[in-house]
Amino acid sequence: MKIVDISTEVKEIALKTPFITALRRVDAVEFVRVRVICDDGSVLFGEAPATKAVTGEDIYSILSGVAFITQDLIGLTPVDAIKALHLAQMGSSAKASLDMALFSLIPDNKEKHSITLQTDITISLNEVDEMIVDAKKAVANGMNILKVKFGSDIKHAIEVTNRLSELDAKLIIDANQAWSQDSTMEYIDATLDAKLELIEQPVKADELHELRCITNYSHVPILADESVFTLEDAKTIVEYACADMINIKLMKCGGVTKAIEILEFARKHSVKCMLGSMLEGPISINAALELAMEYSDVIAYIDLDSPLLYKDISNELDFIFNGCEISRK
Repeated sequence: MKIVDISTEVKEIALKTPFITALRRVDAVEFVRVRVICDDGSVLFGEAPATKAVTGEDIYSILSGVAFITQDLIGLTPVDAIKALHLAQMGSSAKASLDMALFSLIPDNKEKHSITLQTDITISLNEVDEMIVDAKKAVANGMNILKVKFGSDIKHAIEVTNRLSELDAKLIIDANQAWSQDSTMEYIDATLDAKLELIEQPVKADELHELRCITNYSHVPILADESVFTLEDAKTIVEYACADMINIKLMKCGGVTKAIEILEFARKHSVKCMLGSMLEGPISINAALELAMEYSDVIAYIDLDSPLLYKDISNELDFIFNGCEISRK
């Protein structure tokens, strides 16, 4: 089986409400869909969203990245194409879109697990009262794991957290690099009575010393997100005990192949992970959920709530979302 054609198209899915974090505001999921065709008639797809604030890639750069390597992949087997792909100098999201399609073409990778998973649901950064209302609506709709987005205003974060702690829900706090070491410690001290699951990436991605100090100080587990793109990043976080857990995203690491490398490392070293996502289309969410089912012993938290945020349900999903619960169709 050899690759005979690779093509791309840009797609968009409207969101119910704007998605707001310390890094960006998004009203729709915009992504590149890649189609790979082989000489045996096999056709598989991959996707990559535009997340310039995180990966540095916009739609144009993803399209350019795929176009840049296409001719090098034509005529190769999927296994050889994956090897060539990951030797190329190109963006991680562009790689991920091709990798997930190529990975699906390898016969040994077609085993499907079937367990029930639970994802969190994002509560976007907003005014205090609006965030409380959004959280209460989510809980009323069966969402009992809330991933709460905060910005640099630590007083705002403290107030929202303490009010949300009254709800019957697990709270994951995500600052998206917006805090300093001192403000993070202030937050930890001021929310001692709140039952928090995790605090995610409080400081800038390259502030590993500060992240390590926070991890040593905090009674709440600290999750490294933007600090971990590659397997080498994960090894650094674990070796120097910079965080308690790591967040793996296909768009950061370059696709399913590279995510598996990090997950195998985490399994070997008894490191628990979150399997996360950007705002993504249904094909990339399908790929991530397949991983979540295969590595359920390693993945303690799942942040794959994009389909819950779509304005309309996608018929391209291989999974059913019922509140926070996810099962295979």
